[in-house]
Amino acid sequence: MRSLILFTGVASITPLRALAQAQDTRGQALRKGSPGTFEVIGQSLVSAQQLFLGNQDTVYFIDKAENNPTQVNGHPVWGSEWGLSSNQQRPLDVMTNAFCAGGNVLGNGTWINVGGNQAVTWGGNTADRQDGGGPYNDPDGRQSIRLLDPCVDRNCDWRMSPHPSDQRWYPTLETVEDGSIMIIGGCRNGGYVNDPGQDNPTYEYFPPTAAGQLNSPFLSRTLPVNLYPLVWLLPSGQILMQANWETVLLDRRTNTETQLDDIPDAVRVYPASAGTLMLPLTPANNYTATVLFCGGANVATDRWWAQDFVPLQQAPSTSCVKITPDVSHSYTHDDPLPEARSMLNLIQLPDGTVLGLNGAGTGTAGYGNTTWAVGQSFADDALLTPILYDPKASAGSRWSRNGFSASSIPRMYHSSAVLLPDGSVMVSGSNPNADFTTGVKFSTEYRTELFYPSYFGKRRPEPKALPVKLTYGGSAFDVHLSSDDLFGNADNINKTTAVVIRPGFSTHSMNMGQRYVELQTSFTGYQNDHTGILHVSQLPPNPSILAPGPALLFIVVDGVPSVGVQVMVGSGNIETQQMLPAASLPASQMLLQDSSNTKTGERTSGAVGVQSVNGVKGALGWAGLVGCVVVGVLVV
Repeated sequence: MRSLILFTGVASITPLRALAQAQDTRGQALRKGSPGTFEVIGQSLVSAQQLFLGNQDTVYFIDKAENNPTQVNGHPVWGSEWGLSSNQQRPLDVMTNAFCAGGNVLGNGTWINVGGNQAVTWGGNTADRQDGGGPYNDPDGRQSIRLLDPCVDRNCDWRMSPHPSDQRWYPTLETVEDGSIMIIGGCRNGGYVNDPGQDNPTYEYFPPTAAGQLNSPFLSRTLPVNLYPLVWLLPSGQILMQANWETVLLDRRTNTETQLDDIPDAVRVYPASAGTLMLPLTPANNYTATVLFCGGANVATDRWWAQDFVPLQQAPSTSCVKITPDVSHSYTHDDPLPEARSMLNLIQLPDGTVLGLNGAGTGTAGYGNTTWAVGQSFADDALLTPILYDPKASAGSRWSRNGFSASSIPRMYHSSAVLLPDGSVMVSGSNPNADFTTGVKFSTEYRTELFYPSYFGKRRPEPKALPVKLTYGGSAFDVHLSSDDLFGNADNINKTTAVVIRPGFSTHSMNMGQRYVELQTSFTGYQNDHTGILHVSQLPPNPSILAPGPALLFIVVDGVPSVGVQVMVGSGNIETQQMLPAASLPASQMLLQDSSNTKTGERTSGAVGVQSVNGVKGALGWAGLVGCVVVGVLVV
């Protein structure tokens, strides 16, 4: 038996380079992948049932307790870290069985992993004892709250919180405005779908609050498909929750739920497992949240429990719908998927498009020992070619394949994907099996790939003086872009954005906490030397738009992102965040002189300036100014 060492409290951490006031990007992407292709970069130590980017150079893997060949502390490992620059890995002891746990990041940068399964032994069978021992030495994880402070020196390890959760298998975690986390739903013992005898229709907070567990009528009503409920913090501060056919808004101040329209066409939650994503929050949409749901399965509620229900025979849906819940309680249809797909994973890319990958053309998530399963998989017909969604494209043309090549590796149940700082997407996992299994159609998968979006093969912008911290309101900052950064054309400063992305915690075809926020910007461009300055606002003074915690900051020039740098959003503590007045940006302008002749923010006699309407970046035409001589200063 192994004793569990409990550490009190949640670590207080500060961002990397905490003493610095600014940071430069890391230059060009280390890997020179071919656009639209996959590259196998190695084999993971564990199968990536759960996956997250802990810092700019480290990805963390979590598996269920199973007979992985790699050992740690005398038992099979089910956690690891992968150093991106070194391509080196290290096994980590996750301590209790994290099978189908949930995860997210706290406002101080500590990652949290909650819940799991009972202790198991060979074949995933329940162990004789639940406190450790046996071949896997995997104590019961259903009440575990595991904490990790990511590091760059390979000396950080998972630790246990002294505060257990209620028993939860398949819970969802969502970070809220003060950097604490909601732990929502799940079941007590597991299974393909939930049932009244083990349902846990409650939510709680970490760090714990005096309120303890709070009941959710919505979770009670949405049996049997309410595991891993789909949850988003909205800019209004309300919580959007979706499971089975129902959708509600939760007001956390009053603990009341408001029913919205039922979702049309298909069940989207596990095990139907649609691709889901909050679309970019931008100045253009006034930071109004729209959530996209694509795929899933059209299954009546009572069929999930039926003895003659065969998931493998279930055809996934092509339907895509979206809802803007702070504006309307009704869904609208979007362009359908190019093909029916379950277990679709949607990943937000820094150029504003959405990558869709992984999944199957037949069946649902899940596995089991049944006569009709493919091995143990409840799905078949792996879909190997990614798809791309462009929210700015006109209706009827939002989905494309964009010249993408197919992967050679099926990514079925228990696959994961996460955006990396260089803009590639790490894809790993696939294990629709009760234990480590080889020699079947869908074996336990360790091969790990990177997918390279279309901006690979292009020079990346290398902006200077990026912040290490973003506040809610407060002073704007300037980002300096060279002629090379603007591809030799100063007009590209008008096609430049500053975006903040939290890649999220990937598991079961969703990324808990994934979010994309574009910051308000204006610009000063210099025609003579083809350089520019991007004037960038802090985040809007509303932490419900992007909760506190670490994220990646990208500068995107004409669709090509810089290598992302890690920033701390908010104070770096779990607390009520300070709201500062939003600073006004200077109006956008183009000057004929060199940038070296003008101090930042200074307007010089003899310069030519053109102001866009209301100071917001717009299309600036310069053809008519070529060869002109204009005397004086444009006052804005």
